[in-house]
Amino acid sequence: MVSLALPLTDHYDDVNWCAFSNDFFASCSLDKTIRLYSVKDFSELPFSPLRGHAYAVHSCCFDSSGKFLASCSTDGVTLLWSLETGETVAVLVHPGRNPVRICTFSPDSSYLVSGSADGTVALWDMHSRKLCRKASVKEGSVSACSFAACGQMFVTGSTYGDLVAWDYQMKILYTVKTAHDLGVTCCHFSPQMCRNSGMENNVSDLHLASCGQDSTVKIWIVSQDRHSGCKFQLRRTLNNQSAPVLSCAFSSDGKWLVSGSVDKTVVIYDVVEGITLHTLIHHDRHVTTCAFSPNLPLLATGSMDKTVKIWKINNGDSSDADLQVSSYLDRKLLCRSKPCFKQWTEDEVLSWLRAEGLNEVIGTFKANNIDGAALLNLNREHLAMDLKIESLGLRNKIIQKIDELRMTLDSYFKQMPEEFLCPITHEIMKDPVIASDGFSYERTAIESWIKTKKHSSPMTNLSLLETSVVPNRTLKMAIDSWLESQSLPTPSGTAAKLS
Repeated sequence: MVSLALPLTDHYDDVNWCAFSNDFFASCSLDKTIRLYSVKDFSELPFSPLRGHAYAVHSCCFDSSGKFLASCSTDGVTLLWSLETGETVAVLVHPGRNPVRICTFSPDSSYLVSGSADGTVALWDMHSRKLCRKASVKEGSVSACSFAACGQMFVTGSTYGDLVAWDYQMKILYTVKTAHDLGVTCCHFSPQMCRNSGMENNVSDLHLASCGQDSTVKIWIVSQDRHSGCKFQLRRTLNNQSAPVLSCAFSSDGKWLVSGSVDKTVVIYDVVEGITLHTLIHHDRHVTTCAFSPNLPLLATGSMDKTVKIWKINNGDSSDADLQVSSYLDRKLLCRSKPCFKQWTEDEVLSWLRAEGLNEVIGTFKANNIDGAALLNLNREHLAMDLKIESLGLRNKIIQKIDELRMTLDSYFKQMPEEFLCPITHEIMKDPVIASDGFSYERTAIESWIKTKKHSSPMTNLSLLETSVVPNRTLKMAIDSWLESQSLPTPSGTAAKLS
C-alpha cells in the first residue's frame, strides 16, 4: 500500500531532482534553489533554501557521510554544501563551463562525477576537491549517471541514447549503443547485488535501470568479471507509461523500482516479477524525479507542477523507526482541514464516498490511491478510461458530487483577504516582503522579477528606487493567524494546530 503523506510546495518553478540521505531530504528546481528538510518531520532546515547557483539547478546528491550535498546547474558549476551550516565549501567548475546536467557521488564518496551538455564527463577527487580526470561521450549530452554498488565503475547515459560503463581511470568498459531511442533520461544501479544461478565468485552481477524518451524503462544485468570484463544483458523492458519516462530509482533493498513520466504518472514495479504494483496519478504535470528513502518507508516524487510529494509505503513489515515516522505523518495529516478537500488523505476520500452513498466504487478508488488532490482532478474520461467505471449513471453521480466539492472550495477561499495573495504568483504568501514600491510580494517571486524585469514595479511598471526588500512580519503573522483560524495548513508547510 502506497499513500500520499504530504506535499512540499516551497519551490515556485519546476522541480528537477530530489534525493534522500539517512537524515535529510533535498529537492532542486528551475527556481535556482535547493530546499533541505529533516526527514523526521519534513520541516525545512534553518538555512534552506540554498542559494548559490546563477541558473536552474538540475541535480543534487548526498555523500555517504551525510555531511555534504552536491548540486549542479546550467551555470556550469557543481557546488559542494555543508549540511551543518548550509555554506558552500567548494566550487567545482566543469571543464568548458557548459551546463552541468547530472552529478553523483561514488559509494564511499571519494569521487564525484559530473556530466555536461557538451558530453564531457568529469571525475572529481573529493579529498583534494580537484578535477582528477575527464573524458567525453562520443555523441550527445550527458544526461544520466550512476555508480555501481560495488564501487568499481559507473555508468553514464546520453541524449544520443547510449549507456557507457567507465572505470575510475575513465576507461570505457562497455557501451550499449542506442539503449533508448531518442535519448537516455535517467539511470540507476540497484543498491543490492542481484543473485543469479550459476554466478561464480569472480563475477559481480548488478541490476541497472534506465529510462528514456522512447517511453520505456529497461532493467539490465551488468556483469563484471575480472577475466572477461564488463557485460550488459537486457533482462526486461517495461512499457507501462505512455510518454517519455524522465526518472527511475530502485528501493534500498532492490526489490522495487519506481519511474516518473511525461504522462504525469508514477509507476512502482516489482523488480523480480516485472509487474506493476502501483500507479500514482497525483501530479498535474510531468514527473521529473523520484527517489526512495534509504532507511525509511518513504518515496518522493517531484514534478513540473512545482511540487514534491512524499509517499508513505506500508508493506506489512515495519520496524519501530518506520512506525514512528508513519505515526508522525498520520498525525500531520489528521491536522489538515476537512473543508480543504485538496489535502484529504485517501482514507478521508473513502469516508466521503461512504457518506455520499458511493460504496460501490470504494474498492476502485482505494486500489488507485485516490486522495483529495486526485479526486478534484477527476473527470468523466478518467472515471471511464482509468478507473473502469462502466455505469454512465454512476459516473454522472460521482462527477456531480465532485462538482459540489469544487464549488464549496471556491466559496471557501473567496473569504480569504486579497492582500494575502502575492500580486505576481496570485498564491497565498509564505514569506511576504515589502518592495520599494510599497507593495508586498512573495520573496522569491519579487526577487526573480527584479532580476528579469529590469527593476520595474510589478504593480506600477515604474522603476524601483531600491532593489532590496524587507520582511513584512505583520502580514506574515496575519496570514498565519487567518490560516490557523480556518484550520488550514500554514504557508510554511506545517499544519496549523487545531484548538
